[in-house]
Amino acid sequence: MIDYPAFEAVYAICLEGSFDRAAARLGITPSAVSHRVKALEERTGAALIVRGAPCHATEVGRRVCRHVERIQLLEMDLGATHPALAAGNGGDQQARARVVVNADSLATWCMPALARFTTRTGVLLDIAIEDQDHAKDWLVRGETDAAVTANADPAVGCDIQPLGALRYRATASPDFMARHFSDGVTAEVLAAAPCLVFDRKDALQNRWLADQVGHPVQPPVHRLPSSAAFVDAALCGMGWGMNPEPLVAEHLAAGSLVDVVPGRGVDIPLYWQISRLTADLLTELSGSIRRVARDALW
Repeated sequence: MIDYPAFEAVYAICLEGSFDRAAARLGITPSAVSHRVKALEERTGAALIVRGAPCHATEVGRRVCRHVERIQLLEMDLGATHPALAAGNGGDQQARARVVVNADSLATWCMPALARFTTRTGVLLDIAIEDQDHAKDWLVRGETDAAVTANADPAVGCDIQPLGALRYRATASPDFMARHFSDGVTAEVLAAAPCLVFDRKDALQNRWLADQVGHPVQPPVHRLPSSAAFVDAALCGMGWGMNPEPLVAEHLAAGSLVDVVPGRGVDIPLYWQISRLTADLLTELSGSIRRVARDALW
Protein backbone atom coordinates (compact mmCIF):
# COMPACT_ATOMS: atom_id res chain seq x y z
CA MET A 1 0.00 0.00 0.00
CA ILE A 2 1.12 3.52 -0.76
CA ASP A 3 2.09 5.55 2.30
CA TYR A 4 0.03 8.63 1.46
CA PRO A 5 1.00 10.66 4.56
CA ALA A 6 4.64 10.27 3.50
CA PHE A 7 3.80 11.15 -0.11
CA GLU A 8 2.00 14.27 1.09
CA ALA A 9 5.00 15.23 3.22
CA VAL A 10 7.30 15.04 0.19
CA TYR A 11 4.80 17.05 -1.84
CA ALA A 12 4.43 19.71 0.85
CA ILE A 13 8.22 20.15 1.10
CA CYS A 14 8.45 20.65 -2.66
CA LEU A 15 5.61 23.18 -2.60
CA GLU A 16 6.88 25.13 0.39
CA GLY A 17 10.64 24.74 -0.02
CA SER A 18 11.40 23.71 3.56
CA PHE A 19 10.53 21.13 6.20
CA ASP A 20 9.28 23.82 8.60
CA ARG A 21 6.84 25.34 6.12
CA ALA A 22 5.74 21.88 5.02
CA ALA A 23 4.99 21.06 8.66
CA ALA A 24 2.89 24.20 9.02
CA ARG A 25 1.02 23.33 5.83
CA LEU A 26 0.26 19.82 7.05
CA GLY A 27 -0.43 20.79 10.67
CA ILE A 28 2.26 18.52 12.09
CA THR A 29 5.74 19.05 13.54
CA PRO A 30 8.89 19.40 11.41
CA SER A 31 10.27 16.26 13.05
CA ALA A 32 7.18 14.35 11.94
CA VAL A 33 7.69 15.56 8.38
CA SER A 34 11.33 14.52 8.51
CA HIS A 35 10.40 11.11 9.93
CA ARG A 36 7.85 10.47 7.17
CA VAL A 37 10.27 11.43 4.42
CA LYS A 38 13.16 9.46 5.88
CA ALA A 39 10.99 6.36 6.30
CA LEU A 40 9.83 6.59 2.69
CA GLU A 41 13.39 7.10 1.45
CA GLU A 42 14.54 4.04 3.38
CA ARG A 43 11.63 2.02 2.05
CA THR A 44 12.26 3.00 -1.57
CA GLY A 45 16.04 3.02 -1.37
CA ALA A 46 16.15 6.39 -3.10
CA ALA A 47 16.60 9.99 -2.04
CA LEU A 48 13.40 11.98 -2.53
CA ILE A 49 14.40 15.45 -1.35
CA VAL A 50 17.56 17.46 -1.96
CA ARG A 51 17.98 19.34 1.32
CA GLY A 52 18.87 22.98 0.84
CA ALA A 53 17.44 26.47 0.70
CA PRO A 54 15.04 25.86 -0.83
CA CYS A 55 14.60 22.11 -0.72
CA HIS A 56 13.63 20.47 -3.98
CA ALA A 57 12.71 17.02 -5.24
CA THR A 58 14.94 14.45 -6.86
CA GLU A 59 13.71 12.69 -9.99
CA VAL A 60 12.00 10.05 -7.86
CA GLY A 61 10.64 12.76 -5.59
CA ARG A 62 9.12 14.53 -8.58
CA ARG A 63 7.29 11.34 -9.49
CA VAL A 64 5.88 11.23 -5.97
CA CYS A 65 4.68 14.82 -6.35
CA ARG A 66 3.07 14.10 -9.71
CA HIS A 67 1.23 11.15 -8.17
CA VAL A 68 -0.11 13.32 -5.34
CA GLU A 69 -1.31 15.95 -7.80
CA ARG A 70 -3.11 13.35 -9.91
CA ILE A 71 -4.80 11.92 -6.84
CA GLN A 72 -5.96 15.44 -5.94
CA LEU A 73 -7.44 15.84 -9.43
CA LEU A 74 -9.19 12.48 -9.13
CA GLU A 75 -10.65 13.48 -5.77
CA MET A 76 -11.81 16.79 -7.23
CA ASP A 77 -13.51 14.94 -10.09
CA LEU A 78 -15.15 12.49 -7.68
CA GLY A 79 -16.31 15.32 -5.44
CA ALA A 80 -17.92 17.11 -8.38
CA THR A 81 -20.12 14.12 -9.20
CA HIS A 82 -20.43 12.31 -5.84
CA PRO A 83 -19.70 14.76 -3.01
CA ALA A 84 -20.53 12.23 -0.29
CA LEU A 85 -17.87 9.83 -1.56
CA ALA A 86 -15.18 12.50 -1.56
CA ALA A 87 -16.14 13.92 1.83
CA GLY A 88 -13.90 13.11 4.75
CA ASN A 89 -10.95 12.07 2.60
CA GLY A 90 -8.67 14.39 4.49
CA GLY A 91 -8.25 16.32 1.29
CA ASP A 92 -8.74 19.90 2.28
CA GLN A 93 -5.96 20.67 -0.20
CA GLN A 94 -7.09 22.17 -3.48
CA ALA A 95 -6.28 20.17 -6.58
CA ARG A 96 -3.27 21.41 -8.51
CA ALA A 97 -2.22 20.95 -12.14
CA ARG A 98 1.00 21.77 -13.97
CA VAL A 99 1.11 23.51 -17.32
CA VAL A 100 4.09 24.54 -19.46
CA VAL A 101 3.64 27.59 -21.70
CA ASN A 102 6.05 29.67 -23.75
CA ALA A 103 6.42 33.24 -22.51
CA ASP A 104 5.01 34.88 -25.64
CA SER A 105 1.82 32.81 -25.51
CA LEU A 106 1.42 33.70 -21.85
CA ALA A 107 1.90 37.38 -22.67
CA THR A 108 -0.48 37.46 -25.64
CA TRP A 109 -3.35 34.97 -25.62
CA CYS A 110 -3.04 32.13 -23.09
CA MET A 111 -3.67 33.83 -19.74
CA PRO A 112 -7.44 34.36 -20.24
CA ALA A 113 -7.81 30.65 -20.99
CA LEU A 114 -5.93 29.65 -17.84
CA ALA A 115 -7.83 32.16 -15.72
CA ARG A 116 -11.19 30.97 -17.04
CA PHE A 117 -10.28 27.39 -16.12
CA THR A 118 -9.18 28.24 -12.58
CA THR A 119 -12.25 30.41 -11.99
CA ARG A 120 -14.63 27.67 -13.08
CA THR A 121 -12.93 24.76 -11.32
CA GLY A 122 -10.94 26.14 -8.39
CA VAL A 123 -7.91 24.12 -9.50
CA LEU A 124 -4.57 25.75 -8.68
CA LEU A 125 -1.98 25.95 -11.46
CA ASP A 126 1.78 25.68 -11.45
CA ILE A 127 2.73 27.45 -14.68
CA ALA A 128 6.25 26.96 -15.99
CA ILE A 129 7.79 29.10 -18.73
CA GLU A 130 9.58 27.17 -21.47
CA ASP A 131 10.53 27.81 -25.08
CA GLN A 132 7.92 26.36 -27.43
CA ASP A 133 10.56 24.16 -29.08
CA HIS A 134 11.45 22.57 -25.74
CA ALA A 135 8.10 22.38 -23.90
CA LYS A 136 7.52 18.81 -25.11
CA ASP A 137 10.55 17.71 -23.07
CA TRP A 138 8.60 18.37 -19.87
CA LEU A 139 5.93 15.91 -21.00
CA VAL A 140 8.55 13.34 -21.95
CA ARG A 141 10.01 13.62 -18.43
CA GLY A 142 6.56 13.41 -16.84
CA GLU A 143 6.97 16.81 -15.19
CA THR A 144 3.79 18.47 -16.44
CA ASP A 145 0.17 17.63 -17.20
CA ALA A 146 0.02 19.68 -20.39
CA ALA A 147 2.06 22.02 -22.54
CA VAL A 148 1.78 24.56 -25.34
CA THR A 149 4.44 23.45 -27.79
CA ALA A 150 5.62 24.01 -31.34
CA ASN A 151 6.28 20.28 -31.73
CA ALA A 152 3.67 18.55 -33.89
CA ASP A 153 4.77 15.07 -32.76
CA PRO A 154 2.99 14.02 -29.56
CA ALA A 155 5.01 12.84 -26.61
CA VAL A 156 4.42 9.20 -25.73
CA GLY A 157 1.19 8.89 -23.75
CA CYS A 158 -0.09 12.33 -24.77
CA ASP A 159 -2.92 13.64 -26.92
CA ILE A 160 -2.26 16.58 -29.23
CA GLN A 161 -4.48 19.26 -30.75
CA PRO A 162 -3.45 22.05 -33.15
CA LEU A 163 -4.17 25.52 -31.80
CA GLY A 164 -3.19 27.85 -34.64
CA ALA A 165 -0.12 29.98 -35.24
CA LEU A 166 1.36 32.91 -33.34
CA ARG A 167 2.62 35.50 -35.82
CA TYR A 168 5.99 37.14 -35.25
CA ARG A 169 7.44 40.29 -36.79
CA ALA A 170 11.14 41.14 -36.99
CA THR A 171 11.02 44.64 -35.51
CA ALA A 172 13.35 47.46 -34.53
CA SER A 173 13.12 51.16 -33.72
CA PRO A 174 13.54 53.69 -36.55
CA ASP A 175 16.68 54.96 -34.78
CA PHE A 176 18.18 51.46 -34.71
CA MET A 177 17.37 51.00 -38.38
CA ALA A 178 19.06 54.32 -39.23
CA ARG A 179 22.19 53.39 -37.25
CA HIS A 180 22.61 49.88 -38.58
CA PHE A 181 20.70 49.55 -41.84
CA SER A 182 21.12 52.95 -43.49
CA ASP A 183 22.60 51.25 -46.57
CA GLY A 184 20.05 48.46 -46.65
CA VAL A 185 19.41 45.14 -44.94
CA THR A 186 22.27 42.94 -46.12
CA ALA A 187 23.76 39.69 -44.86
CA GLU A 188 26.86 41.54 -43.65
CA VAL A 189 24.87 44.06 -41.64
CA LEU A 190 22.51 41.42 -40.22
CA ALA A 191 25.55 39.52 -38.98
CA ALA A 192 26.83 42.62 -37.16
CA ALA A 193 23.67 44.33 -35.85
CA PRO A 194 22.78 43.51 -32.22
CA CYS A 195 19.94 41.03 -31.93
CA LEU A 196 17.54 40.32 -29.05
CA VAL A 197 17.00 36.73 -27.88
CA PHE A 198 14.93 35.45 -24.98
CA ASP A 199 17.53 32.96 -23.73
CA ARG A 200 20.00 30.39 -25.05
CA LYS A 201 17.14 28.14 -26.19
CA ASP A 202 15.58 30.85 -28.34
CA ALA A 203 16.38 29.96 -31.96
CA LEU A 204 13.67 32.04 -33.62
CA GLN A 205 15.90 34.97 -34.57
CA ASN A 206 18.57 32.70 -36.04
CA ARG A 207 15.98 30.80 -38.08
CA TRP A 208 14.58 34.05 -39.46
CA LEU A 209 18.09 35.27 -40.31
CA ALA A 210 18.91 32.04 -42.15
CA ASP A 211 15.70 32.39 -44.16
CA GLN A 212 16.65 35.93 -45.18
CA VAL A 213 20.27 35.35 -46.20
CA GLY A 214 20.26 31.67 -47.12
CA HIS A 215 22.80 30.49 -44.56
CA PRO A 216 23.30 30.47 -40.77
CA VAL A 217 24.19 33.81 -39.19
CA GLN A 218 25.44 34.38 -35.64
CA PRO A 219 24.93 38.06 -34.73
CA PRO A 220 25.85 39.60 -31.37
CA VAL A 221 22.96 39.10 -28.97
CA HIS A 222 21.34 40.63 -25.91
CA ARG A 223 19.48 38.06 -23.78
CA LEU A 224 16.24 39.28 -22.21
CA PRO A 225 14.03 36.57 -20.64
CA SER A 226 10.85 38.67 -20.66
CA SER A 227 8.32 39.26 -23.43
CA ALA A 228 7.57 42.78 -22.20
CA ALA A 229 11.26 43.67 -21.86
CA PHE A 230 11.84 42.31 -25.35
CA VAL A 231 9.45 44.89 -26.79
CA ASP A 232 10.86 47.64 -24.58
CA ALA A 233 14.40 46.85 -25.69
CA ALA A 234 13.36 47.10 -29.33
CA LEU A 235 11.60 50.41 -28.66
CA CYS A 236 14.73 51.76 -26.96
CA GLY A 237 16.94 50.86 -29.92
CA MET A 238 18.87 48.18 -28.05
CA GLY A 239 18.52 45.65 -30.84
CA TRP A 240 16.12 44.03 -33.27
CA GLY A 241 14.09 40.96 -32.42
CA MET A 242 11.19 38.69 -33.33
CA ASN A 243 8.21 40.04 -31.43
CA PRO A 244 4.69 38.56 -31.36
CA GLU A 245 2.46 40.67 -33.56
CA PRO A 246 -0.15 41.24 -30.81
CA LEU A 247 2.52 42.89 -28.62
CA VAL A 248 3.84 45.25 -31.30
CA ALA A 249 0.84 45.98 -33.53
CA GLU A 250 0.17 49.37 -31.92
CA HIS A 251 3.85 50.32 -32.00
CA LEU A 252 4.05 49.41 -35.69
CA ALA A 253 0.93 51.45 -36.42
CA ALA A 254 2.38 54.43 -34.51
CA GLY A 255 5.78 54.15 -36.20
CA SER A 256 7.72 53.64 -32.98
CA LEU A 257 8.70 50.22 -34.35
CA VAL A 258 9.20 49.18 -37.96
CA ASP A 259 9.70 45.88 -39.76
CA VAL A 260 13.35 45.06 -40.38
CA VAL A 261 12.26 43.49 -43.67
CA PRO A 262 8.66 44.42 -44.55
CA GLY A 263 6.38 41.49 -45.26
CA ARG A 264 8.82 38.90 -43.93
CA GLY A 265 7.27 37.83 -40.66
CA VAL A 266 6.92 34.24 -39.54
CA ASP A 267 4.03 32.18 -38.20
CA ILE A 268 4.86 29.65 -35.46
CA PRO A 269 2.29 26.81 -35.29
CA LEU A 270 1.36 25.89 -31.73
CA TYR A 271 -0.09 22.69 -30.33
CA TRP A 272 -1.73 21.64 -27.08
CA GLN A 273 -0.27 18.41 -25.74
CA ILE A 274 -1.78 16.83 -22.66
CA SER A 275 -1.01 13.63 -20.78
CA ARG A 276 -3.66 10.94 -21.18
CA LEU A 277 -3.33 10.27 -17.45
CA THR A 278 -5.01 13.59 -16.69
CA ALA A 279 -6.70 14.50 -19.99
CA ASP A 280 -10.17 13.44 -18.82
CA LEU A 281 -9.71 15.31 -15.54
CA LEU A 282 -8.60 18.48 -17.34
CA THR A 283 -11.19 18.52 -20.12
CA GLU A 284 -12.26 21.98 -18.97
CA LEU A 285 -8.70 23.27 -19.33
CA SER A 286 -8.27 21.84 -22.82
CA GLY A 287 -11.57 23.32 -23.92
CA SER A 288 -10.69 26.73 -22.54
CA ILE A 289 -7.30 26.69 -24.30
CA ARG A 290 -8.89 25.71 -27.64
CA ARG A 291 -11.61 28.35 -27.45
CA VAL A 292 -9.26 31.23 -26.69
CA ALA A 293 -6.67 30.06 -29.23
CA ARG A 294 -9.32 29.85 -31.94
CA ASP A 295 -10.02 33.57 -31.58
CA ALA A 296 -6.45 34.75 -30.91
CA LEU A 297 -4.19 32.75 -33.23
CA TRP A 298 -3.85 32.57 -37.00
